[in-house]
Amino acid sequence: MSETILQASNIIRSFPVAGADPFIAVNNVSLEIPKGSLAILRGRSGSGKTTLLNMLGALDQPTSGSILFMGEDITRWQESKREKLRREKIGFVFQSVSLIPMMTAFENVDFALRMAGVKDGRKERVEECLKMVGLGGRMHHMPQEMSGGEQQRVAIARAVAHRPGIIFADEPTAELDSTTAINVVTLFKEMVEKEQVTIVMTTHDTSLMGAGDVVYELEDGKLI
Repeated sequence: MSETILQASNIIRSFPVAGADPFIAVNNVSLEIPKGSLAILRGRSGSGKTTLLNMLGALDQPTSGSILFMGEDITRWQESKREKLRREKIGFVFQSVSLIPMMTAFENVDFALRMAGVKDGRKERVEECLKMVGLGGRMHHMPQEMSGGEQQRVAIARAVAHRPGIIFADEPTAELDSTTAINVVTLFKEMVEKEQVTIVMTTHDTSLMGAGDVVYELEDGKLI
């Protein structure tokens, strides 16, 4: 049986609404993410998948329930400890890419390593990661000189550079054409194999479901 890297139990996330009952964005969700897998959270816009992803990635706290990362309940941690976890053990890829526009691809990835406290071998690791995503010849280009697919690959290289245990990708293919989207998911599969990393991604694209080792579907905040 595969080792579980992340386990959520009875997660509820509600938000207060003036003059009405709280809005429940995630409703009693329990799931397990095997280590070294590509896990997909599927759902339409408003299904709660991004809210769930943010809690799994320690960016947000559930209203109730527990989230175990490598056996430790991170919902009980102080924010300073959760911030250290995000910086050192977790990688993020966002739909908006969020590259620093005044930095080259190389500098964007190197910046992530510096933020994670990596001091030695940064140049070699940056080059390795950019070559891994097929951008060995584009590492000194600025984001605005790259296509959307190339920018997303820089974001992926940045996310994996500090060797996190898990990467969370929120709709990483939403703004890409179908061919480029498939290429990104194929790259994720390769990185799971080469880097021994776990990747959890959200999507509403049904054509990508077959790529997942584990697939969870949300509707109105509940797993279906």
